[in-house]
Amino acid sequence: MAEYKAPLEDMNFLLTNVFDVEQLWQSIPALAESVDVDTAQAILEEGGKLASSLIAPLNRSGDEEGAEWNDGVVTTPTGFKEAYATFAEGGWGGLCGDANYGGMGMPKMLGVLFDEMMYGANSSFTLYPTLTAGACLALSAHGSEELKEAYLPNLYSGQWSASMCLTEPHSGTDLGLIKTKAIPQDDGSYEVTGTKIFITGGEHDLTENIIHLVLAKLPDAPEGARGISLFLVPKINVEDGELTQANRVSCGSIEHKMGIKASATCVMNFDGARGYLVGELNKGLAAMFTMMNYERLSIGIQGIGCGEMAYQGAAEYAKDRLQSKGVGELRDLSKAADPIVVHGDVRRMLLTARANNEGSRALALYIAKQLDIAKFSENADDKARATRLVALLTPVAKAFFTDLGLDSTIAGQQVFGGHGYIREWGMEQLVRDVRIAQIYEGTNGIQALDLIGRKVAANGGADYQLFSEEVKAYISQYRLGAHAGNQRLNAMFNSLEQAVTTLDELTAIVLERASDGNELNGNAVDYLNAFGYAATAYMWCMISLNVVVAQSDSDNPYLENKLFVAEFFFARLLTKQLSCAASIKAGVSSLMAMPNDMF
Repeated sequence: MAEYKAPLEDMNFLLTNVFDVEQLWQSIPALAESVDVDTAQAILEEGGKLASSLIAPLNRSGDEEGAEWNDGVVTTPTGFKEAYATFAEGGWGGLCGDANYGGMGMPKMLGVLFDEMMYGANSSFTLYPTLTAGACLALSAHGSEELKEAYLPNLYSGQWSASMCLTEPHSGTDLGLIKTKAIPQDDGSYEVTGTKIFITGGEHDLTENIIHLVLAKLPDAPEGARGISLFLVPKINVEDGELTQANRVSCGSIEHKMGIKASATCVMNFDGARGYLVGELNKGLAAMFTMMNYERLSIGIQGIGCGEMAYQGAAEYAKDRLQSKGVGELRDLSKAADPIVVHGDVRRMLLTARANNEGSRALALYIAKQLDIAKFSENADDKARATRLVALLTPVAKAFFTDLGLDSTIAGQQVFGGHGYIREWGMEQLVRDVRIAQIYEGTNGIQALDLIGRKVAANGGADYQLFSEEVKAYISQYRLGAHAGNQRLNAMFNSLEQAVTTLDELTAIVLERASDGNELNGNAVDYLNAFGYAATAYMWCMISLNVVVAQSDSDNPYLENKLFVAEFFFARLLTKQLSCAASIKAGVSSLMAMPNDMF
């Protein structure tokens, strides 16, 4: 099996050339004081070493051993506890955390790249700290000062971890149906009672305490989602910063899963457990969405990380495996067989995976840039605009990245042929591990409904127009610039213009048919994919223009390689947007015609 190697050259090029973070960070006082390009590159280099040398070697053994449950106690696989201690000692758990409570205060743009490296190395391991980071974000945004001081430092340090407790046996996406109750106590705390399922990292042996963020309702709360509140419920109670007695929290079982087997997916029971209100009563769903949106982007990054590892393994294998003779200039006439990388279909799979990974990585960084502006900028207009773009693009990131991530891992497995089905090569584990990413944190169908309904139709496409106008302005700027005569770039920018025009047309159709719920529901996934391909085309134009600029001062082969991949994307992958468009334009009459009892 190939060893994971962090794609640092690509990451650094995106940061320094495509997104010019030096200028961005210097323009925001809060970031200018804490980070520069040299610091960022040093962090990524150390993160890459951690991922490849410490975390990746535990991936296969963790999958084979899995997490174990015994009478309420969960044990992680051999080596996980020691690796987590090293992870925590390095301060990685607080990379993007609030510096006022012990975090490093780094921008999200570094966070998404570090997360990708970790997911590429070992998805199961990475889920433990990313759930903690998301909980910290919600607590930092909505918790009282007392709660933040009591819990954030130990969460950032990795001494404690956290979980997100939403789903119940009878209530998945429809959280308004939850039955978990919270009873007010005289001391200001609450007694929380209920059962939550599918809780990632709800119980384990990595940390001395686990802090659960739990959705529950007071007895007199309004019906439905309007009555949900958010509570912090520790596994072990905390008094004056010290652990005291065990809280009434227990793990009833863990799930036996298709993949991410080293990640404990728990059934959690709260039996009158002591909890503390986070935010305002009956506004818990809004507070929890702070964490959920973080996790949705994070799970999108899981798709990129697994896709990158699959590509690395498949590319190495394809250059080494000899099978049949190639044709044309790529063949080697001195040998009886050529490496399979010369064959057109193998190249199709490899280039598809690479284009998916690198385009998605750039779009993830673009979204992270908006998150950083929304969080750190002192310009109110910039903050508001960035916040709207994040809301618009988060469902695209979660669904599109994970769909492509599965496609890339399957392509990587297919390159191996029969060996791709064999455990020792590691490819089948990547397929199994990334498959869950399309399901949890809201299935990709739910993400598509969120995009088409809440983020587009609900505001008349106003937020979409922000994105569309930005892309068109970028195209116009290019055509007035110094490289407007570059034929390779012109072809790409013309394709981008057509892609955003198509997306404009589809958005107009969505708005025109918005009163028909079946149209929104039936076209949601196609619309999200059409959006994803257009947004990725925007990224590839940004990348390619900056590659051409860089080539004037460098003959680094990496740069020409980027243009090869970009041209493949525009020729062979962006065309998939046309299929999505055709489906949306056809309407949903054929989809809704068949009676229910005929299924």
